[in-house]
Amino acid sequence: MANMKNKIVCVVGMAGAGKSLVSDELVKKGFSYLRFGQITLDKIKERGIELNGENERKVREELRREYGMGAFATLNLSKIEELLTKSNVVVDGLYSWSEYKILKEKYGDLLCVAAVFAPPSLRYERLEGRHGENDEEKRFRPFTKEEAKRRDYAEIENIEKGGPIAMADFTIINIGSVKEVIKEVNKLLREI
Repeated sequence: MANMKNKIVCVVGMAGAGKSLVSDELVKKGFSYLRFGQITLDKIKERGIELNGENERKVREELRREYGMGAFATLNLSKIEELLTKSNVVVDGLYSWSEYKILKEKYGDLLCVAAVFAPPSLRYERLEGRHGENDEEKRFRPFTKEEAKRRDYAEIENIEKGGPIAMADFTIINIGSVKEVIKEVNKLLREI
């Protein structure tokens, strides 16, 4: 059974909003880290297919067809439970409304959702400027503006991504400096 004092902070937002920045800052503050989407990357590697946006989308949608729209919550529950016995947990990449409902029902007030927001034009600029060559974990993959836009539409239309963002307990507007985001993370920590 999880230590009932430890909290889960799910970091949500569209690609390029700054979810990884917020998650990394929480890790620096002692949170254990769980990347929901790691399951997708593991499946791609397992199948020996090329890691790209199209294959990621196909695998994500396949997993949701097989396990339902709450697939990633269901498939990650045991990992969350294990991490909660040790510390607070940051979940990077909660996507669907169904995943949100599964976690909220199971963890109630122990769950906090933090949305990271940046306007599309800024997110697309960030995504195009990424260099993924030293990114072994594939957390900072570059996308062209068109790829990013297609991903946004697919995530909103096919995987209910807007719901958890709309229901967030805390919103971080990421249009300024890293220092400003860190200040917001510290504010979040005081509130939870």
